[in-house]
Amino acid sequence: MSDVQSAPQVPPSGAAPDGQQRLTELRVSASMMQMEAGLYCVVVKPSPFADRQTGLPGVRITAAPGLAGRPDAVTVRTMSPEGWMSGFGDAALVRVTGGTAYVLLTIYQAPGNPAETAPHLQVLPLIGDVPSMIEGPVAQTVPTALLQPAAPRPVDVVAHVQTRGDVGVVFGEWLGEQGSGKWIEGFAIAPLEGVALSDIEYQVVLGRGWLSPWTEGGQYCGSRGMALPILGLRVRLRGEAAEKFRVQVSASFIDGTSAGPVGGGEACEAETLAAVEAMLIELTPVGQAIAPAAKPKATAKPAAPAKPSAKKR
Repeated sequence: MSDVQSAPQVPPSGAAPDGQQRLTELRVSASMMQMEAGLYCVVVKPSPFADRQTGLPGVRITAAPGLAGRPDAVTVRTMSPEGWMSGFGDAALVRVTGGTAYVLLTIYQAPGNPAETAPHLQVLPLIGDVPSMIEGPVAQTVPTALLQPAAPRPVDVVAHVQTRGDVGVVFGEWLGEQGSGKWIEGFAIAPLEGVALSDIEYQVVLGRGWLSPWTEGGQYCGSRGMALPILGLRVRLRGEAAEKFRVQVSASFIDGTSAGPVGGGEACEAETLAAVEAMLIELTPVGQAIAPAAKPKATAKPAAPAKPSAKKR
């Protein structure tokens, strides 16, 4: 990486008539980072110097300008629509296709802050050589103990829920809570019976028109502990399972919308691409009628206080 320090001088015209300065000098550093084809998570570690009023220090990540940056080959998704990552701890997904490309990391700091107060960045490779898959946080085998907990019972689906951890259910049960505001970061499917692991596969929606590679049963798809939500999911059967069963998926999202049920192979996502808050995967034998999907479990809201009764005169 190459760093460039910038401290622009404010001209006298930048001062307001009352003597107050309208423009504030910032300490800015930029780095060009070379990235091979793949999917990466760029994480901003929380900074003790983060200021909630200004949002500084902060980071923006974009495709580098010029041919070296190959903007057509670099896709960046951040939690903020402006591409901003705060110093309080944030993350971005970066996808590079078709060979090597460069991305531009720009760090903004408050005036007078020394370079060592800049937020620290960590680049985690999730998938290499898109669209093929390698081992990593997006595709890792789920431990058998996680899929087969001793209590209260074995499960078919395990998901990692924001701030809650790993939660498991059987097919036909909702996973997650509607109205909780906690999104799902990833999941794994390992059917207890009737379907071989090699006969079920699934994807997560990462952005508009952007899905992860297909993941086979028994493997985790998504992220864990990175505060990155899934924006939808797709599940399909193949081989003998496709001849014996039908699969359908429903989901609710943190913006209050819902989608589904959709058939196997169709993406279940919100038009707004909101994060998934609860999901339902149903597996039904061929020839058996599919019952309407049950509603997701909603987080209870506190009851409104009772109004005092009017006194008679």
